[in-house]
Amino acid sequence: MKPTLRFLSFALLTNWGLAQPTVEVVSVVPKRLERKLRLPGEILPNQAVDLHARAAGYVEAVLVDKGSIVKAGQLLVKLTAPELNAQRAEAESKVHAIESQRAEAEAKLVGAEATYEQLQVAAATPGAVAENEVILAKKSVDAARAARAVYENSVKAAQASVEALTKLEAYLNVTAPFDGIITERLVHPGALVGPGSGAGPMLKLEQHSRLRLLVPVPETAVSGITVGAGVTFTVPTYPDESFSGMVARIPGALDPKTRSMAVELDVSNPHGRLGPGMYAEVLWPVRRARPSFLVPSTSIVTTTEHVFVIRLRNQRAQYVTVSRGASEGGQVEVFGALAANDRIVRRGTDEIRNGSPLSGRLVETR
Repeated sequence: MKPTLRFLSFALLTNWGLAQPTVEVVSVVPKRLERKLRLPGEILPNQAVDLHARAAGYVEAVLVDKGSIVKAGQLLVKLTAPELNAQRAEAESKVHAIESQRAEAEAKLVGAEATYEQLQVAAATPGAVAENEVILAKKSVDAARAARAVYENSVKAAQASVEALTKLEAYLNVTAPFDGIITERLVHPGALVGPGSGAGPMLKLEQHSRLRLLVPVPETAVSGITVGAGVTFTVPTYPDESFSGMVARIPGALDPKTRSMAVELDVSNPHGRLGPGMYAEVLWPVRRARPSFLVPSTSIVTTTEHVFVIRLRNQRAQYVTVSRGASEGGQVEVFGALAANDRIVRRGTDEIRNGSPLSGRLVETR
């Protein structure tokens, strides 16, 4: 029978009430979909730093070179600053001089206190000592105590200056802040470095034992991202091998230009096979935050006006407008005014008119 005649016969049977068509129906299945997108990713060092001199001086020795593997605290560059050494020596000499003056003030205070105590004892005998002498002795004690306090403060200030210069001298030894590899050497012995010298970084240090994998995840795939989730990826350097990373940092904001979220993964790299700058193809798992409704692909009817499925309700056909989502094993994710366990026509067609009488025979979908 031609399509037009088939439609006509179905409509006539329905309208005249001569028969109530029976069709196969299936239940709407709620299921949490998981699929994978292939996304580009960029491998970055876990930590990276440009090493500058914190004290002005000349490079005496560079103990590492490009490619050197270093440990945290390891000496990398030695600087020399004769002026700084001279300043520290001068400050130490000043401390010694002030300490000598403080010792003299301490001795004077001891003598003044002894004199004052003797006069107080003598003053207990009427007429033995003039009252004015006792007052003058008391003032001498107060003056000696004030002088000692001044010298004590001066000693503290001088010692603080020595400590500051000593710390500044420690900056002449440049050490590694963390375990890593030297990726650039930009200085040689004899170069003037440090604040005010106009020099750039001396070395560049990166940590490669652990890497960051930066993945721009599209807006449509950000739902369901969880910290700690495992993700696999490949790199062109090892085309037949897969690597894995763990979702570690989720910024929670989209780039307005690309409509993507820059998610970072931690990648263990103990043998150094991967390196920063490598391109990665990431198999990104897409997980819906809520279960999706799945229907057979044959249930979806597409016309020039809309896309719909036919629901069986109260023995009548009911059009439900839907939009398509992901596909999985012959079933399609749909979005629309559906509920779990709704009965829909397995093989939808616009020959079944909206509102027409209809009975269904439930079949299972696999």
